Amino acid sequence: MLACLGGLEHAALCGLFLPAARERVPVILDGVTANAAALAAAFSPDIRRYLIAGHRSTEPGAAAALFALGLEPLLDLDLRLGEGTGALLALPLIPAAAAVLNDMATIAELTGAG
Repeated sequence: MLACLGGLEHAALCGLFLPAARERVPVILDGVTANAAALAAAFSPDIRRYLIAGHRSTEPGAAAALFALGLEPLLDLDLRLGEGTGALLALPLIPAAAAVLNDMATIAELTGAG
């Protein structure tokens, strides 16, 4: 499939995404090339669980790929820079969100009702 639809960069990214998912390591997607490679790697049924859309690229193909993958990006800053900028900006949000989910007290805990 990659030989017909993509280039070496897509093959390399698929070679990153598939073992990362097997090892349960999340990957932040950034831009049209990474999103397209993720779409090609999505033949593996569990891979989507380990893909995080870092940002919504201004490239129409990137948005179409995220839609097809069912991913909502963490950031929508109208970026068109490339070089992984959107992923780097999104990176601190992931541990922050995990901390909120894991460490946030419930109302019952705060009021002593639980």
